[in-house]
Amino acid sequence: MSEQYDAIIIGSGIIGCCIGYEMAKKGYKPLNVDKLPAGLGSTANSCGIIRTHYSTWDGAAIAYEGTLYWKNWEEYLGVKDELGFAKYINTGCIIFKTEKNKCLKKVCENLTDLSLEWEDLAPEKIKEKMPLFDTHKFWPPRRPEDEQFWSEPSEFIDGAIFTPLAGYVNDPQLSCHNAQRAAEVHGAAFRYSAEVIDIRKTNNRAQGITLKNGEEIDAPIVVNVAGPNSFLINRMADVEKEMNIKTKALRQEVCHVPSPEGFNYETDGYVASDSDIGCYSRPEVGNHILIGSEDPDCDPLDFVDPDHYNKELTEAQWKAQVYRMAKRIPSLPIPNTFQGIVDLYDATDDWIPIYDKSDLDGFYMAVGTSGNQYKNAPVVGKLMTELIVQCEAGTDHDADPIQYTLDNIKRAIDLSFYSRKRKINPDSSFSVIG
Repeated sequence: MSEQYDAIIIGSGIIGCCIGYEMAKKGYKPLNVDKLPAGLGSTANSCGIIRTHYSTWDGAAIAYEGTLYWKNWEEYLGVKDELGFAKYINTGCIIFKTEKNKCLKKVCENLTDLSLEWEDLAPEKIKEKMPLFDTHKFWPPRRPEDEQFWSEPSEFIDGAIFTPLAGYVNDPQLSCHNAQRAAEVHGAAFRYSAEVIDIRKTNNRAQGITLKNGEEIDAPIVVNVAGPNSFLINRMADVEKEMNIKTKALRQEVCHVPSPEGFNYETDGYVASDSDIGCYSRPEVGNHILIGSEDPDCDPLDFVDPDHYNKELTEAQWKAQVYRMAKRIPSLPIPNTFQGIVDLYDATDDWIPIYDKSDLDGFYMAVGTSGNQYKNAPVVGKLMTELIVQCEAGTDHDADPIQYTLDNIKRAIDLSFYSRKRKINPDSSFSVIG
């Protein structure tokens, strides 16, 4: 007789593992399935940045809540892992003021409302905090092939803010293993190298999944946490057409370059969000700097087939990101060989995720997590479990949205903020910043 499960979770990245953990703690017997071998999904290549600045209040609140779990990661999971535990490294974050982010007015209002500490930095204060930084204004971000890219700046940046509660997780891949081990202790199961090819349903109710090898696994609840493949799973379930907000797979490149000579960026650097040059950055292992794109208008969005895309760094994009960073850090060494990673975001139309039910009973979604929801995985595990519990008990979440109280900060969020049926949120940054 085959194993019986209460829920099937499609995806074993950090969010899928945390949902499995939280559902198992509630008494469900979940099965996480993933088409890839263990630890090889997009979470493995996540930058793992933890920060609380968002242009939306809900985004800031859930990020604050999530940060508190990462600060106490081992205590939250409450288990032993033979591989050890991922570590949260607190660096603080410098966020530059620009026209695009409206000089961070809304961001600062959100931080203040949530009683989060932040500091206003004039250009000279930025320089004091990070002597490597050139505080000239380079707005708008451009690419090296644009002649104006090479123009000498004449104005200074409008300033920045500094948030001391920010940093990164040193090993996102290990964090998935940690959450898996915690889930297994509570009765969850995991299957890897198991590709889903169909969502089976009866009378508008999810019935289970069919794997590529022909195996059918039954469960009355199916949760789509498939990352960049999420839109394909939604199409299998035939729920995409009723969604106002949809998801796509977006190819991204992240560059690694050495720290300037004589400066230890790994120990003395900060996470930085620099919309003035269109890049974010953080310290990287080996005294390197990690550099990603904040999706400025000059960088083309490369939506791809998640199963067939170029996994190599490209010269054009590598130079665009590294050269822009070299404007902010003039002493930045620019190596002759390209180092970094290429992977995919699961992006929604407004870059805000979908944490919701669907029009197929028993089919739920934690999708569109782009490149900025890694930090929220423990919270998403909890709120998705609460959403599932209430909807399975008969709550009409579309008509009467669930209000979820965050355990640590004791603030309530309206889960309709993450609805598949919402209108595009005008307060979004429409970028990886969220």
